[in-house]
Amino acid sequence: MSKASTGPTPGFLVWRLSMKWRVAVDRALAPVGLTHAQYSLMATLHGLDRSGVRPSQRELADHTGLEALYVSKLARALEADGLIERVRDAADSRAVRLSLTERGRDVTGRAVVVVQDLIGKLLAPLGGPDSDRTAALVRDLTALLDAPLDPPGGP
Repeated sequence: MSKASTGPTPGFLVWRLSMKWRVAVDRALAPVGLTHAQYSLMATLHGLDRSGVRPSQRELADHTGLEALYVSKLARALEADGLIERVRDAADSRAVRLSLTERGRDVTGRAVVVVQDLIGKLLAPLGGPDSDRTAALVRDLTALLDAPLDPPGGP
């Protein structure tokens, strides 16, 4: 028999925090013309591009944790806005490679500054982005994200 919960569950708090964070990022990025999801793709593309990587839509979906179909939809919209380029992979006709356009790099650069400022504000209660408490939170969240949903041997 389990004890009745006397407060919010970790799952509820993670959900509420993710919703608060997403809404805050959406609002902060509105003047730049991006949503949080679009920013996530473009900032990831920016980072991968700096490493010399031009990911496929599938690789970008795996990296961001977004569904492949959603990444495809976002990529088509970002391409229509002139922010990214989608090119069929010469080695695999099923794969589409993504990269930022010059305009996309400019918009992403401005968006990164906006989001970094916002992250500083959102993490202020923990002492800011460089605090020990923030580092501990990042470690804990990473451990939760890395944990398999199903235990070894089945559900």
